[in-house]
Amino acid sequence: MMKPLPEIAPNTFEFETRALVKPTGFREYDARWWFGHPASSKPPELNLMGVQALGMGLGTLIRRLGAGPDIVTGHDFRSYSLSIKLALVSGLLAAGARVKDIGLALSPMAYYAQFALQCPSVAMVTASHNDNGWTGVKMGCSRPLTFGPEEMAALRDIVLEGDFDLKGDGAYEFVPDFRGRYLDDLAGDLHLTRKLKVVAACGNGTAGAFAPQLLRRIGCEVVPLDVELDHSFPRYNPNPEDMKMLHAMRDAVLHHGADVGLGFDGDGDRCGVVDNEGAEIFADKVGVMLARDMSAGHPGAKFVVDVKSTGLFASDPVLKRQGAVTDYWKTGHSYIKRRVNELNAVAGFEKSGHFFFNPPYGRGYDDGLITGIAILRMLDRNPGKSMADLYRDLPLTFGSPTMSPHCGDEVKYDVVSRVTDRLKSMQANGAEFAGGAIESLVTVNGVRVTAPDGTWGLVRASSNKPELVVVVESPVSEDRKRAMFAAVDALLRENPEVGAYNQTI
Repeated sequence: MMKPLPEIAPNTFEFETRALVKPTGFREYDARWWFGHPASSKPPELNLMGVQALGMGLGTLIRRLGAGPDIVTGHDFRSYSLSIKLALVSGLLAAGARVKDIGLALSPMAYYAQFALQCPSVAMVTASHNDNGWTGVKMGCSRPLTFGPEEMAALRDIVLEGDFDLKGDGAYEFVPDFRGRYLDDLAGDLHLTRKLKVVAACGNGTAGAFAPQLLRRIGCEVVPLDVELDHSFPRYNPNPEDMKMLHAMRDAVLHHGADVGLGFDGDGDRCGVVDNEGAEIFADKVGVMLARDMSAGHPGAKFVVDVKSTGLFASDPVLKRQGAVTDYWKTGHSYIKRRVNELNAVAGFEKSGHFFFNPPYGRGYDDGLITGIAILRMLDRNPGKSMADLYRDLPLTFGSPTMSPHCGDEVKYDVVSRVTDRLKSMQANGAEFAGGAIESLVTVNGVRVTAPDGTWGLVRASSNKPELVVVVESPVSEDRKRAMFAAVDALLRENPEVGAYNQTI
């Protein structure tokens, strides 16, 4: 195969005869491209021959890394995901991979298959929560970890240079009814002693074929919400950070008098929560609640959280009393997963809703259904308290949703670097920011600026979309939160490449 091209006009002879792979699709810890959508005029960044080239590159890489030829594949519920997976498989076979195809799947089901089918490697075709028209692949070759920047860079170079080892001795096997095995593993012998009514919200994504069944098996009364599979996503994108989905969950919880609402994203590796009073609990606060629950039985427990997360992980008096230690780390499922593994932490929590549980709770990878089980077990252990009670037990903070102003993939890291340099200069010169001094800057992933009163703001580049990520929080007041947002936003507006927000406070 010739080297893939970075641009090809669609609906042309060349588009059908050459591989298209835009280099920016190789992200920090997975791959994500705009495949195209009838309602959009945006040109594709990948075609099926490009997907085949990706499979050749991945099959080449896993052998070079010493993982061997065995690999699990699966795909999410989008109109084009099956065709993309089959194109990927054809490339893997050309590179001598032995493919075990588990069919329509959640990402964590594919990660589980690495253990259950004795396959070191995985390639899950999914665009996660991205809008229709996007596609991507989550990959790994050392369970339970997924690729990080080094592996992604190596894969990118192999694919873009056409540096394939095409052995041509691959093998393909379809694994029937793997969903049943996965659900059996999750449910085990668990049966909740407390009767809980649970809204299971799936946004018409893949989790609709899994979550309601699992919740019923462990003893919940399930109120299904948008669980019918529909790849047009008619109501909203299956994304538990999206306010439309959270509001729909809130309305269902209040209407049905449910104990909790659990919302799952498009590939089932994240979980969002609404309490019994309809409050939408951001995932980092859910993480604090779970850390309290888990550290009660694990004195000195270690946790890992991403830099977007609430400051409560460091300041909460209950966690301090129970000796819990929290490490703030880089945002991204691959980064947090690796850090949890390195530190042998009890769990890792990401503000986006990716949660990682080590044994005995899980196998170290992110699974929204395991997260849901952990939340329900926490409620089961607190029979006298509602989800709202547990939420109210936390110290009050005023936090924003994750806000995402548009910024092109080619420039977003430069913009974050400029913002970081400006803040460093302001701190060095004693300049005011958000009405006061700059107490500290954390630059492990973007820049997190903190004021003396604990109010903080974060700017980082999204790892999988042409966007920046902005989060602010104050332990003092709503006004201080808004002051921090105004200051951060003013700094961003110095850069003309920064566009409109998807949502704001």
